[in-house]
Amino acid sequence: MKKWSGYRHEICQESFDTIIIGSGMSGLTAAVLLSQHGQRVLVLEKHFKAGGFTHTFTRKKYEWDVGIHYIGEVHKTKSHIRKLFDRITDGNLQWAKMDDNYDRIIFPDQSYDFVAPKEKLIDILIGHFPEEKKAINDYISLLESYVKSGRGYFASKALPKWLTPFLYRSMTKPFFEYADRMTKDVLREFTQNEKLLGVLTGQWGDHGSPPGRSSFAMHAMVARHYLDGGNYPVGGSRMIAEYATDEIEKHGGKVVVNAGVDEILTKGKKAVGVRLENGDELFASKVISSAGLMNTVNTFLRHQSSGEMFKEKMKTVRPTESYLCLYMGLNKTAKELGFKNTNLWIYPGYDHDQNVEKFRTNPNGEFPVVYVSFPSAKDPEWDKNHPGCATMEAITLGPWDQFKAWKDEPWQGRGESYEALKDSLSKKILDVVYKHVPQAEGAMDYYELSTPLSVRNMANYPIGEMYGLDHTPERFHQKWLRPQTEIKNLYLTGQDVTTVGLTSALFSGLLTASSVLGKNLIKTL
Repeated sequence: MKKWSGYRHEICQESFDTIIIGSGMSGLTAAVLLSQHGQRVLVLEKHFKAGGFTHTFTRKKYEWDVGIHYIGEVHKTKSHIRKLFDRITDGNLQWAKMDDNYDRIIFPDQSYDFVAPKEKLIDILIGHFPEEKKAINDYISLLESYVKSGRGYFASKALPKWLTPFLYRSMTKPFFEYADRMTKDVLREFTQNEKLLGVLTGQWGDHGSPPGRSSFAMHAMVARHYLDGGNYPVGGSRMIAEYATDEIEKHGGKVVVNAGVDEILTKGKKAVGVRLENGDELFASKVISSAGLMNTVNTFLRHQSSGEMFKEKMKTVRPTESYLCLYMGLNKTAKELGFKNTNLWIYPGYDHDQNVEKFRTNPNGEFPVVYVSFPSAKDPEWDKNHPGCATMEAITLGPWDQFKAWKDEPWQGRGESYEALKDSLSKKILDVVYKHVPQAEGAMDYYELSTPLSVRNMANYPIGEMYGLDHTPERFHQKWLRPQTEIKNLYLTGQDVTTVGLTSALFSGLLTASSVLGKNLIKTL
């Protein structure tokens, strides 16, 4: 396990071309690509580990990832996603293909397996809904064709500003044909079968918005991404940041932890550097924020008049839901427990929007979704690195309002009432887990609940939101959500610039590096 370099005051005396705030996937990707093009970069991470949602943590003999559960397409060595991962890890990152049955969508009366490749999935769905054969085939065909239309939309974000008025409409028009519509509305053109609608949108948790609230573009990108199955990084998700950091350091850059940024420094309408929480000031010709839009505007630019231009624009977007994650350690191996690596999506009913609305009205009622993942069964090196044990994770929604009473209390010091709430929620999640994975109960050795406050403290999302900005049709029309900002030499990167998830953050880093360098790095893939 890599030992991360902590911040030292002497770094103030060093010279850097670009300072990057945050070491998540987008920040690391931008840092590697800029390093490979001759820039000396400094990546500043507030946490004591680099990697953002790719980092892992340990308790006792157990280790858990905090955000990576499965990735599509990387088993195809010629896919753009695989090529970019290879680029930023110097080809060192390896991937383990999951079983063909990558997801299981579970309702009270029936479960439905999502199986790769797509031909098998089509056959399985038709087996459940024979009268919907045409609808199912047409739906899968649309996923395939429509996702390709997004290439122009995302590439337009890296256009020079002077060129955008001339090319934006032609590059984005095919994408907006469906991005302007809600997922549920588009699917109802294929079928009126409510059960089939519930099954087809059974992965909505992968982007954080139920089908009545999400742009079809977001649904299509996620569903299409997994049609050929899922993969997991060999050695766990922390290997992504470890290999990327090696590549940055190889080219003379630095990644330092325990280096919380307090403010982005500007001179006039130009970014010139950052001030750290300890008061140190560091300067560079370019600054990139990979810390999320809300953090960038409300925290890093809070004292800068140049940040005011963002305030009005931010009224057009909203954060996604906050969530809970129960990390579980078991004292038997995945093989002994009979664990497969299939993800479980457990729902109380087929109408996802209704499930969420009921939960909002009554947070003490049934969870609208419980997602269960088996990371130790996905990693072929787990037993070598962690003999005699296994891990699980269970994720569900967790309203910020349920926890905000403790928002000003310190981590690990929020008192008995907070711990009592966590314990009751943990047991409620365990009841769902044990119902669907009964063999876990006798082997349960340790569990720990992450709340929205944990996410806020560790990942700096202000209300513990799951996926940054919500993926409504309106969100995709915000032209200002692009790498280059109105503040000269200040750039944004991350899922708020593109869309949700690891691969989106990966490509966001590519777009931002392209903008900084004034080069189309997409072509190099």
